[in-house]
Amino acid sequence: MPTLPAEYNTLLNHFQPIFSKRVWKLAIVLLVGAILSPWKRTVAAALRIMGLSQVEHFQNYHRVLNRSIWSNLALSAVILYLLLNTFLSYGKVMIRIDETIERRRGKKIKAKGIYRDPVRSSKSHFVKANGLRWISMMLLVNIPCAKEIWGLPFLTVLAPSERYYESKPRGHKKLTDWAHQMGMQVRRWLPKRKIVIVADSSYAALELLDSLLTLPNPVYMVTQLRLDAALFEPAPEKAPHKIGRPPVKGKRLPKLSEVLTDEKTVWQKVTVSNWYGQGSTQVEITSDTATWYSPGKPVVPIRWILVRDPKGKFETKAFLCTDQSAEPVQILKWFIRRWQVEVTFQEVRAPLGVETQRQWSDKAIARTTLILLGLFSWVTLLARQSQKDGKLPIRQASWYAKQLPTFSDAIALVRSRIWHHWGFCMSPLEPDIQNSRTDLLIRLFEAVCYSS
Repeated sequence: MPTLPAEYNTLLNHFQPIFSKRVWKLAIVLLVGAILSPWKRTVAAALRIMGLSQVEHFQNYHRVLNRSIWSNLALSAVILYLLLNTFLSYGKVMIRIDETIERRRGKKIKAKGIYRDPVRSSKSHFVKANGLRWISMMLLVNIPCAKEIWGLPFLTVLAPSERYYESKPRGHKKLTDWAHQMGMQVRRWLPKRKIVIVADSSYAALELLDSLLTLPNPVYMVTQLRLDAALFEPAPEKAPHKIGRPPVKGKRLPKLSEVLTDEKTVWQKVTVSNWYGQGSTQVEITSDTATWYSPGKPVVPIRWILVRDPKGKFETKAFLCTDQSAEPVQILKWFIRRWQVEVTFQEVRAPLGVETQRQWSDKAIARTTLILLGLFSWVTLLARQSQKDGKLPIRQASWYAKQLPTFSDAIALVRSRIWHHWGFCMSPLEPDIQNSRTDLLIRLFEAVCYSS
């Protein structure tokens, strides 16, 4: 089992109770190998970078993913607690939920489907992607050294298409069903913290909003709202001695599309930083509370926010928040944070090699991608332990003046700390510096010469 710096072992020990002693030794090798490997994130690549390319029983490392008994949820809970203790020990918990497509092909990959490619598609051009759909929950926290919000994944589930369930005894679960279960799970983990989930329009479903809002300790959601949504005043109290069920809604309110064109609407000018990647932008907003209702569905009290651009550079957008006491400007800032998730998905594809693994076993597929997504958060935690004076070293070049560190700088710091610990650490038996070992040099040469 490889040795790691003391500050890394402190965090790593939190995961040990989840595994048996035998599996734990193998899992650490795969974990460190996944961090150090510049190649594809396969088990073979992890073994090569760890100097185990000639190990006799290499299949034991594959069994950590496709056979060994350990809980994905237990890993997610530990990562969430570590993230909160490190970056957000008090206050409300901001969570972003979104899905991403892992582009995979192969007859043995049973859960794959055909989905809309969110990266390559546009309003006028539809592109399909063949692969696996994952729903990920990410903790939105302010990283002090980066001076911005990062989305740190902690809970990810595989959400197959409806076609996958045609031959299964279990029925198909929609995105909103997965989101409901994930929201309930986070509430069980954090029974006393205020939780706000930020989502896109795919999760603007009355059943989902109501199921989370009616919990004993509600989970609030912020998402987009249609301009033609049916909004009403709160239901009046039932008159005494009146026969029939109590009313569920009050008087019908104008649609947001009508509020937009009404000359009596009062607009407030606010400046929003990083508005859809356009930097600081001045917008006009108006807001109010209402009840969102559709026949046959639950009634949900919301605060709606209508946003328009006085210069006409973008389309008018509407948002809702199930926490009616929240300030409109704050809700707008919460929703803008969702764009940090797109950065996370890009980073796990580039430095962490998502979509390069080649597992075909159903159990290994269900574990590998969520581990690589969680590795983004794990590396961020390790980099926080290694940084000096609250700063991360930034890779600079004469042609690129980089102002703030990114995830590539974080994983580079963690890698250098591990290599330095192996090559220059003090001997546990003698107070002398160990000479560079031949096997360590061979691994470094392989990492450079076979990096493609």
